[in-house]
Amino acid sequence: MTTDQPIVEMPAPQVREHRQDGLPGIPIAIALLVVLLASPAPIIIGAQNAPGAGPVALIVLGVVLALAALLGLCGLTPVAPGEARVVQLLGRYTGTIREAGLRWVNPITNRQKVSTRVRNHETELAKVNDADGNPIQIAAVVVWQVSDTAKAAFEVDDFVEFVAIQSETAVRHIANSYPYDAPEDQLSLRDNADEITGRLSAEIAARVTAAGVEVIESRITRLSYAPEIAQVMLQRQQANAVVAARTRIVEGAVGMVELALDRLAERGVVELDEERKATMVSNLLVVLCGDRGTQPIVNAGSLY
Repeated sequence: MTTDQPIVEMPAPQVREHRQDGLPGIPIAIALLVVLLASPAPIIIGAQNAPGAGPVALIVLGVVLALAALLGLCGLTPVAPGEARVVQLLGRYTGTIREAGLRWVNPITNRQKVSTRVRNHETELAKVNDADGNPIQIAAVVVWQVSDTAKAAFEVDDFVEFVAIQSETAVRHIANSYPYDAPEDQLSLRDNADEITGRLSAEIAARVTAAGVEVIESRITRLSYAPEIAQVMLQRQQANAVVAARTRIVEGAVGMVELALDRLAERGVVELDEERKATMVSNLLVVLCGDRGTQPIVNAGSLY
């Protein structure tokens, strides 16, 4: 996966969010309650008077006031912190209410509630093949939040399910794109967690942007070889560790032997021909590179 290629291409959104906070709800609620409480008065006055156009008009006025007040009360919309209301008028998107509190909008509109709180989604433990074809188990957690309520409401059927499916798809794609373990000059799932999670976040963000969702963070929470090859891979890792350790020991031992020979030659402690130098080097390497303590044999007589 290269940075100059698009991660995923989603269709252009048909609608974007714009604010419509409506009117303050408390003053309107008080006014409507006053009208509702006062509406029986014309009805009572009209009923008590003799039949005629005037009393009938008062009764009709009282009924209209009561119905208008009840209809107006239907426009009161409570908005809690961390949520928004997507407003539709006869099927057309008219705006989003984000201001918390009691708001008043057109009572014949539909007001869909959309949560804007920060959420966590943890993917299921998926069994996939890495770039080398080895079966691995991987899971991730995604921290996300709705940033565009209009997209979340109208661009996808269910934005929560959409985020879940796209997150799992991105995790599987990332797992297929990199090996579980690789040399130091290559990216791997195990050794390059920061780079891999950065690319995972970028891919999930590209996939869920159509739903108006912003990805805050994503992290790989579980990563391991599949059970059927875990023991074999563990033995391979142990063998690689042993080889690396032995290589380091041999390099150190060769340096120590070279230093010993140079110091002996500089100080003139003893003159050694090539055969005895080879014998000394062999003995020192056995002592320095052995995986257990040696039992040296001390020659108390002549060197020859």
